Amino acid sequence: MTLPTQLVLRAMLEDPTRELYGLEICRAAGLASGTIHPILARLEGIGWLESRFEEVDPREQGRPRRRYYRFALGGAEQARIAMTQAHTKVNGLPGLRRRFADGDI
Repeated sequence: MTLPTQLVLRAMLEDPTRELYGLEICRAAGLASGTIHPILARLEGIGWLESRFEEVDPREQGRPRRRYYRFALGGAEQARIAMTQAHTKVNGLPGLRRRFADGDI
């Protein structure tokens, strides 16, 4: 499991019942949008996540519709298991998360 995937899962596991949209996940994981969206698509493809688009009129909101992600049934548990088995632990890398967020990496 890659470090960026671990960061995305860790962000999602902070509150596994909450729906998050892409930019929220970017901020929480300290990663760029172009990095997290392929990860989210892969996690959705294996059944760990599910997504939906919000039901708003983009013209009224003045922005594109947001795509919300949440754990599918059993997905959070699968993510927890995978995180414990991962060779690279994210818990000890808060400085690396800050460097990702600041764009230094």
